[in-house]
Amino acid sequence: MANEFPGVTLLVTHYNRSSSLERLLSSFERLDCRFDDIVISDDGSTEDQLTSLKDLKGRYNFHLVTTPVNKGLANNINKGQEAVRTPYTLYVQEDFVPSESFPEHFLDALAIMEERNDLDMVRFYAYSAYPYLKPYKKGYSEMLIKPWYTNYRKIYYYSDHPHLRRSSFPDKFGRYAEGIKGDRTEYRMCVSFIQNNGKGLFYNDFKSLFTQVNSADEPSTMRRKSWTTSKNPLISLFRYGYRQIRYNYDLLFTKY
Repeated sequence: MANEFPGVTLLVTHYNRSSSLERLLSSFERLDCRFDDIVISDDGSTEDQLTSLKDLKGRYNFHLVTTPVNKGLANNINKGQEAVRTPYTLYVQEDFVPSESFPEHFLDALAIMEERNDLDMVRFYAYSAYPYLKPYKKGYSEMLIKPWYTNYRKIYYYSDHPHLRRSSFPDKFGRYAEGIKGDRTEYRMCVSFIQNNGKGLFYNDFKSLFTQVNSADEPSTMRRKSWTTSKNPLISLFRYGYRQIRYNYDLLFTKY
């Protein structure tokens, strides 16, 4: 029996990783997932990659949105979202693979979004659990945000990792900031999501619905400054203090 997801478009951002994209699409096919539409937004991939994308388009029947030059992650998401015509968007980057349990729990998420008009998104994956959660139902918890919360990870109330959102998302939270690095783009959306009273759910078993796969042939294209990931105790202490000050300042005084 097919797993039908009415009113949902699968939106995938892509850049020079057609094998990863094929793995993602074939995984959804194997799980018999049926979306109302699939949009692949490409960020100026090379000619050989575009040839591969066109071959994949013939097999998976998706809408391909391209740009002549690389314009960055923000532009890639923005132009992809603009091509969506359904009420809901499942956003997934090309280096993820859904698990066998994804369809069941995605249907739960979709039903909850239909029930609750106040919800803006449902998150399915993260590197670590969101620090402030209130159990809800069906394996999901409500994400909470208050000014006095001290865990700096509260800023990740929003994340670019796989999630379901209303396709009207940009109307409430704005477009992704273009012309800056991908991690800064995500950060600015995190701030906007909090400032504009976003509400979302977080799947408790957050490593079970998707796996992120970065092969040697198609490694991640995201690059971060070394100080943001260093394990040095002094750098970690500085990073913690910096984040506490910067994040809270931006939430209170900066409007992106």
